[in-house]
Amino acid sequence: MKLARFSTAASDDVRIARVDGDDVIDLSEVPGVGTSLRALLPRLPELREALAAASGPRHALADVHLHAPIDDPQKYLGIGMNYKEHAEEARQAGIPTPTSQMWFNKQVSCIVGPFDDIVKPDISDQLDYEIELAVVIGQRCRHVAVEDARSVIAGYLVANDVSVRDWLHKRSPTFTLGKSFDTHGPIGPWLTTDDEIDDPLNLHMQLTVNGDVRQDFATSDMIYDIYEQIAYLTQVFTLMPGDILATGTPAGIGAPTGRFLVPGDLVRGQIEGLGAIENRVVAEGAPAQG
Repeated sequence: MKLARFSTAASDDVRIARVDGDDVIDLSEVPGVGTSLRALLPRLPELREALAAASGPRHALADVHLHAPIDDPQKYLGIGMNYKEHAEEARQAGIPTPTSQMWFNKQVSCIVGPFDDIVKPDISDQLDYEIELAVVIGQRCRHVAVEDARSVIAGYLVANDVSVRDWLHKRSPTFTLGKSFDTHGPIGPWLTTDDEIDDPLNLHMQLTVNGDVRQDFATSDMIYDIYEQIAYLTQVFTLMPGDILATGTPAGIGAPTGRFLVPGDLVRGQIEGLGAIENRVVAEGAPAQG
């Protein structure tokens, strides 16, 4: 099932929908659905049949505005240098490969929708892209074994872990500041539930800038797979429904070649089975979409 949050030109009210081909089916009439997908996740198993059978108002995808599927997670975490080829390009730039999983926070205020604008901040010219498979947690969990980790996953998103490189490496001992500028967390286009994906450990992913392919890899290039990531984190703290884990980016980021994003660029990220997000880069202070 693919679950989206949307609004229409006729109403700014955000509602939850099931994606059906080129349409969305409004699920507002299903008892208990509400407007927060995060709040819905713990009840997803019991509501699954009702959501799949719902025949509420239908809207064409082209006619609605898609919002971030999860815009209010308790945690938005990312892992650094978790693809073999990306770790190698970082090593060649003088950044040592971590000897264990290296996690950082993205402030949840950075989250925007799948087709909203990315704002280039005035204070930096080192705006970079990172396509990532984002895992959404479906239930409260702690001390999860690797072999049980898939059972706590609600589904998956396409994420662009937008990064401001000079704030990432030079201005702070952690990655958080360079990863958390407003609008630097586009996700979507909808939540694809785990049962829709045969093997999340081998999904093709691609990012383009103005149609030029910059990143083109598969999730099989991960150093630590998504189940190992969940097991590692839950040794330390509880993961909650709606928490987002950005699971690493492949090689091809802009920093090694200096190909940073500039206003006017169109960044498109897509992952096999999950759909695509597409975001225009705008200058700070310009009217933003979304």
